Amino acid sequence: MCKDRNIKVGIKKLDFSKIKGKFLAYLTDGREITIPISFFPDIKKMSVAKREEWMILDDQYFTFANMGKVYSVADLFKL
Repeated sequence: MCKDRNIKVGIKKLDFSKIKGKFLAYLTDGREITIPISFFPDIKKMSVAKREEWMILDDQYFTFANMGKVYSVADLFKL
């Protein structure tokens, strides 16, 4: 995976435990954004335990163990 040169912000951390039905994305520029899990049907179908198995790739992408789909930081802002 390669970084998109047009994107100037990355993902530091994801948190699925603070707000029921939503998750927090902590960005490298200090922002925290709250996203409804319902906007990502593949993630919503996952168990709570599986959601904690997230991985950040190249600062701009994230996925989960045993998931073939990769999401980008741009996906968080398109919503």
